[in-house]
Amino acid sequence: MKSTSALLIVDVQNDFCPGGSLPVPEGDRVVPLFNRYIELFRERKLPIIASRDWHPAITSHFRDFGGIWPVHCVQGSEGARFHPDLALPDDAIVISKGQDPAQDAYSAFQATTGNGVPFLQLLKELGITKLFVGGLATDYCVKESVLDGLRHSLAVILLEDAVRGVDLTPGDSARAIENMVVAGAVRMNFSRLQADLPS
Repeated sequence: MKSTSALLIVDVQNDFCPGGSLPVPEGDRVVPLFNRYIELFRERKLPIIASRDWHPAITSHFRDFGGIWPVHCVQGSEGARFHPDLALPDDAIVISKGQDPAQDAYSAFQATTGNGVPFLQLLKELGITKLFVGGLATDYCVKESVLDGLRHSLAVILLEDAVRGVDLTPGDSARAIENMVVAGAVRMNFSRLQADLPS
């Protein structure tokens, strides 16, 4: 029987954590929280999916090539690796976005598996209708992933205790959360999820 729920961990990579080239303030604070979510989803035998930025070295939205962001998450670099304390299981599904050097790719729905399967197709193949989403950054990749999930008629749960934002403009993260909720996302934290997550 296929699962209907899955955990989506958005871009918990070294470059987005303190010491990285594009650090999200307190980005590493989500790691212990995600390890608890991972264990919960493993216990329930539900899929765990981790998205990552996976950019070519020459990418148009890097500052060096006319964009607004410093070079980050270059394919195969240490900065592109998942945070070393993130306890991803061996059977976690990794999806990669930002592989087109001319495209800004914030949403996990722009990602593919290592075999080139688009994320939305993967969800359909797995029978996923509900996504539990958190990660980095609230106001960019998390927001766009959540909104795209809702556009594709998925039920989306925002794990509000496991998100951190860039906040280029103060208040961006709070506004992003409001936008996601208005669009139809449900806010949830770990203690509530423990009680509500189906087997």
